[in-house]
Amino acid sequence: MELIIITAGLLLMVLGLVGSFLPVLPGPLTSWAGLFVLSYANGIAISKAFLIVTFIVALLIFILDYIIPAAGTKRFGGSKSGMIGTTLGLIIGLLSPIPFGVIIGPFVGALIGELMHKNDVSRATKAAFGSFLGFITSTFLKFIVAVVYLGLFIVKVVNHTGSWV
Repeated sequence: MELIIITAGLLLMVLGLVGSFLPVLPGPLTSWAGLFVLSYANGIAISKAFLIVTFIVALLIFILDYIIPAAGTKRFGGSKSGMIGTTLGLIIGLLSPIPFGVIIGPFVGALIGELMHKNDVSRATKAAFGSFLGFITSTFLKFIVAVVYLGLFIVKVVNHTGSWV
């Protein structure tokens, strides 16, 4: 049973890492769920205080994930169209076979969204950059938290079992 719990927790950790880039999965919250599942494994000491603190951090990052891109877009004069374009560009970039699609897609999507909204290339480029910058900042924060949670997960498992497997 313990192996099933650890495996389920690890799966949630991996999904959390992926969720740092995909807008449909809440990365840090999914990673936190992996820690929560791990807390049910016999002999693995995870305190309630640890779970509460890590949950609060994950929740704050989840909330900031909506605020940071909007702030970046607004700061550079962007619109909601640019933010929608950023998200659509990310999805297309993830699915496309081009290198760095995850980076190029959001910028191009934001630019197209802003051009549809303003039809001014200079302002649209500036707004697209703001939207893209907000997206990259938010993604970086989510990824860092997911990696830290994965590290905590590994430490807890290794301390319990004496090895990774």
